[in-house]
Amino acid sequence: MTSIAGISRRGFIVGTGATGLTIGILSACAPGDKDAPADAGPPPPEVNAWVHIGTDDVVTIRIARSEMGQGTLTGLAQLVAEELECNWDYVKTEYPTPGENLARDRVWGDFLTGGSRGIRTSQDYVREGGAAARMMLIQAAANRWGVPAEECSAAKSIITHDPTGKTLRFGEVVADAAKLPAPEAVTLKDPSEWELIGKPVKRLDTVDKVTGKQLYTTDMKMDGMLNAAVKAAPKRGGTLKSFDAEAVSSMPGVKAVVKVDDTAVAVVADYWWQAKTALDALPIEWEAGEGSNFSSSAFEADLIEGLTANEAFVGNKVGDVDAAFEGAAQVIEARYNAPHQNHACMEPMNAIALWTADKCEVWCPTQNGEAALAATSEAADLPIQQCEVYKQLLGGGFGRKGATDYISQTVKIAKQMPGTPIKLLWSREEDMEQGFYHPTTKARCQGALDADGNLLGLKIRISGQSILAGIMPQALVDGMDIVVFQGLLPSGVDPRVEDQTIKYTFPSLLVDHAMRNPPVRPGFWRGVNANQNAIYLECFMDELAYAAGRDPLEFRLAHLKDSPKMAAVLQAVADKSGWGADDGLSRGLCGFYSFGSYTAACAEVTVDDDGALKMHRIVAATDPGYAVNPQQIEAQVFGSFVYGLSAMLHEEITFEEGEAQQKNFNTYNSMRIAEMPDVETLVMPSGGFWGGVGEPTIAAAPPAVLNAIFAATGKRIRQLPLKDQALR
Repeated sequence: MTSIAGISRRGFIVGTGATGLTIGILSACAPGDKDAPADAGPPPPEVNAWVHIGTDDVVTIRIARSEMGQGTLTGLAQLVAEELECNWDYVKTEYPTPGENLARDRVWGDFLTGGSRGIRTSQDYVREGGAAARMMLIQAAANRWGVPAEECSAAKSIITHDPTGKTLRFGEVVADAAKLPAPEAVTLKDPSEWELIGKPVKRLDTVDKVTGKQLYTTDMKMDGMLNAAVKAAPKRGGTLKSFDAEAVSSMPGVKAVVKVDDTAVAVVADYWWQAKTALDALPIEWEAGEGSNFSSSAFEADLIEGLTANEAFVGNKVGDVDAAFEGAAQVIEARYNAPHQNHACMEPMNAIALWTADKCEVWCPTQNGEAALAATSEAADLPIQQCEVYKQLLGGGFGRKGATDYISQTVKIAKQMPGTPIKLLWSREEDMEQGFYHPTTKARCQGALDADGNLLGLKIRISGQSILAGIMPQALVDGMDIVVFQGLLPSGVDPRVEDQTIKYTFPSLLVDHAMRNPPVRPGFWRGVNANQNAIYLECFMDELAYAAGRDPLEFRLAHLKDSPKMAAVLQAVADKSGWGADDGLSRGLCGFYSFGSYTAACAEVTVDDDGALKMHRIVAATDPGYAVNPQQIEAQVFGSFVYGLSAMLHEEITFEEGEAQQKNFNTYNSMRIAEMPDVETLVMPSGGFWGGVGEPTIAAAPPAVLNAIFAATGKRIRQLPLKDQALR
């Protein structure tokens, strides 16, 4: 602890907010082998930070990534178990705490789970952790036998002395292995040697979820625990002016009415519904602030002005695009938009906090355990070393639970009731009103074609909101938000965003951003800016193909000669779908690279005479480099399509007089089962790189559907969501 005793909250927050994302998770599951000893005995010895093994051979793999339904726990456990050579039936999962991580000089790296980095940016060091533990176990067995370690091997949690056939179980030598120094050099398996990685093993958390055994923070109970409901100023920038606690203090179960900063008020009661009922009855006066008059309709003018403004941040520039347009035989232009959207996690924001003068503990669903710990320390007004956060499984995250506002609120309420556990649960209305919303942008796309239909130049002007400017301005580079350009960036310029580069090759190109920021908190919404950028690029590529009199598939492939991997996934979905077939279905394509993976989709739709859309099937292909668990990838494609298509069809947050107009699912709709198309997934790992899964696939479906709608109707839909558009 001496090396971290003087760390400040600010220093810790800055340190944990770094761009390099390396993350881990804690994993463990019950043994399935009938020969495994029934008595687990004392706490399992730690071989290294990632691997604990009990005398019963149960393996607990410890890493820091969060599980929010995407299967990261299982995938990372597969990586470690592959190198460890343990029996998969003996593996379980759990989280280390961010406090442990801090006390051990951040041995698990950072705790952030986002950007589809759960596996791809921690795969190397978690595999090394498994390999190192295997080497230590083998050395311990070799020492017991008095033989060279080189004569021993491990498989299925058993170490064998190859010349004699003698064996020892992991659990028999783990105590000795734990005393050995870590190996100085570790060699990882070649992918050709993998036996567990690449297999569709069952997820480790499925049984508990489907049987109801799995607990989330909202399920947790503690002795003496009280429940809180909170309401913050509904208008942007508003503050709390006054409230009349006496008016509700005698209502059933009410224990306290407390102020939370200058922006919110909470009611604490025996049960949450009592707290919410009293909160709804509480007389509150709000003070208007900057943004209290904000309206989405009025902000449209700012977005439109940005499309033709003289000044903009340049994200990608190739060749002389102005000359290309001057010499064009035909110039095509189209304008698109993306609205504000809410994360709408099925599990609203919630946390439990227990504050005393000496310690503050928090139990919460979070995508960033270290940021949660820093927020706890800040809100509790205690040193970080006197705080702890216990991560729980998330009932959906999508980027929203990377923020810490709900954690800070919980701690600040608990601080006013020392020694009493306080569970704060946001109502759905509060969740809708106090989001970190998907940013709103518009795009002006222009293409220059020659007389033969060849593309000479492409311009994409993005006008609208910057996430970084809104929530972490220190990450701007000379005022520019590079995240705005996801999927449209040049390759070989900045290694931090090499996973967000455009794969088409154009003779000339200009992509720029006119930043226009409304007084609305933006946030990292699953897929982030790749979602709308895929629509801007891929729908306009379709428009250009038709304007040039070219087949949309052939037109795309002509500009992918320098990207065979992108061409491969695009060709695969076209072939599987029957591109060009005369079968009464209309088809649309999309190919897009983001978060380090190549994705493509071919949508099959019909639109009847009344304009009703039917999405019949989407064939989707993804090349993430390596497929740790193909079944999980397929499930992620399905889930991401639900999320992306729901946004395309229904979802929009609008503001009037500073207040969100959509407050629950009756006005912020999501896709129904009857609307969901069949999805056929092609997993095409080509090796040599590690890409993401859950976020890049989101971007592929909506443009493919929008392009298929045009093929069916001859009408381009450029304004989202579709619920407001006539398709005929």
